[in-house]
Amino acid sequence: MAVVAMWKCDRDDTMYESKKDADAHDKMLELAENFSMFLGKHIQGISEKDAENIGLLLSKNKAVLIAACKGNPDLLLGLGEDEQQESSNVTALAAKK
Repeated sequence: MAVVAMWKCDRDDTMYESKKDADAHDKMLELAENFSMFLGKHIQGISEKDAENIGLLLSKNKAVLIAACKGNPDLLLGLGEDEQQESSNVTALAAKK
């Protein structure tokens, strides 16, 4: 029987087969947490859940945000188009009565 090394992220206990992937995921979650704290501190009345969701969104799209801030803001308009396109190809099932 073979032994497979796995790495566990500190923040959400997800498991990865490579240390590099685990570290990258952990750093993404750390950035998301810091974004969430920043939003909670500077936007009055934002819920903790909304701040967390926005923090994750910003963190997961860090490369696009950096490029947008460096002079290509149209990149932000393309975020999520792949997901929307995939969901538009799925036919919704009618609810059973």
